[in-house]
Amino acid sequence: MRSSTILQTGLVAALPFAVQAASGSGRSTRYWDCCKPSCAWSGKASVSKPVLACDANNNPLSDPNVKSGCDGGSAYTCANNSPWAVNDQLAYGFAATKLSGGTESSWCCACYALTFTSGPVTGKTLVVQSTSTGGDLGSNHFDLNMPGGGVGLFDGCKREFGGLPGAQYGGISSRSECDSFPAALKPGCQWRFDWFKNADNPEFTFKQVQCPSELTSRTGCKRNDDSQFPAFSR
Repeated sequence: MRSSTILQTGLVAALPFAVQAASGSGRSTRYWDCCKPSCAWSGKASVSKPVLACDANNNPLSDPNVKSGCDGGSAYTCANNSPWAVNDQLAYGFAATKLSGGTESSWCCACYALTFTSGPVTGKTLVVQSTSTGGDLGSNHFDLNMPGGGVGLFDGCKREFGGLPGAQYGGISSRSECDSFPAALKPGCQWRFDWFKNADNPEFTFKQVQCPSELTSRTGCKRNDDSQFPAFSR
């Protein structure tokens, strides 16, 4: 789900270079619309290569110009863009992003450590890579990729899978509903009810960090300025 909540933050210089690391406080929502990530198109940012998209059988596509399944094409979000737990306090994942003072070129393929400050996940940290821009998001808003989180504005899942269970916004309401999902999406769906404890749009503080290799190995995308941000420390 995506909302228009506006939250305050600042951009602070992390290093003596011209690069600025985003940090502040924000709010999350959740979604899984199956659409090709917006950062999967060429020319969005200074990166190694665009985010990988997949065909309807979850095979990575080598051509970044393949049209999105949400626009009549055959490119979709890869199933491995689902979140997963590293341990009880740390998880990795992906998100659509909109940050105050930034643009798509500044957040495409950037990584952020979100430390939750509300709900049942308070104190836990989710490190996400930004793979899309949420045009309908508010300022400092992370829309977390989460199978079963609801398709939101766009529904590529109907074309890719014949549809997924759950409400358009918010998605499913119980872990057992994950059982009916395609096999590749089940672990990410179950993560919401396990590690994430079915938290409903928790708030957090965030800071930009170097992308863990566990994330970039899935998307194939790394920012050219990534090394100028602080390394994430578990």
